Amino acid sequence: MSTTVAASHRRISLAAGIAYVLTFVSIPTLALYNSVKGTNYVLGSGPDTAAVVGGLLEITVALAGIATAVILFPMLKKQNESFALGLVAARILESGTIFVGVAFLLSIVTLRQNGAGTGGLATSHALVALYDRIFLLGQSFMPAVCDLLLGVMLYQSRLVPRRLSVIGIVGAPLLVIGYLAILFGAIDQHGALAGMSALLVAVFELSLGVWLIVKGFDSQAVAALESKN
Repeated sequence: MSTTVAASHRRISLAAGIAYVLTFVSIPTLALYNSVKGTNYVLGSGPDTAAVVGGLLEITVALAGIATAVILFPMLKKQNESFALGLVAARILESGTIFVGVAFLLSIVTLRQNGAGTGGLATSHALVALYDRIFLLGQSFMPAVCDLLLGVMLYQSRLVPRRLSVIGIVGAPLLVIGYLAILFGAIDQHGALAGMSALLVAVFELSLGVWLIVKGFDSQAVAALESKN
């Protein structure tokens, strides 16, 4: 494998790793959205900075999520083009739900700024419920689809250590189980059990991002993929 090709693969792994790490910048939204999701937010006064910043962070995550799949596509398609396309499509769908969720919460901000008053309470409560529901679909179910596809492709290609790929493969069904448990009311969407069901997926994506930044792809695995195409 030439130096130029190796450098190209290193750029891909570095860019993908950075994109994966960026998908974690929305963690502060758990606190930033507390006020806008409050029962009487539209009746209050003061700055809406927290809600707006939270929205911007989620938009960043949505764009970074798409970037992870698009950046990795040239490598992953050499292993399984159908799965690689599926990953891109799933990431776009996941990110689309994030954009819609942000629109729901920022609509509450608009109600407040327009002085909707008590007449806007029912609408704001409905928008919060819609946000929680689309969050459950977009950021609890779709990541499981994405990580299962990615985990399988990485496991088969050996681009990263297989033990890392296994975390995603195992974490994906656990996240789906958590999603179904929330859907049927068995556990609370914001409870500890829901968080635990998402733990392995979070570990997989963060670990993958760090690995790709620090180590990159396995050179032997890259050479094997190149020889197949």
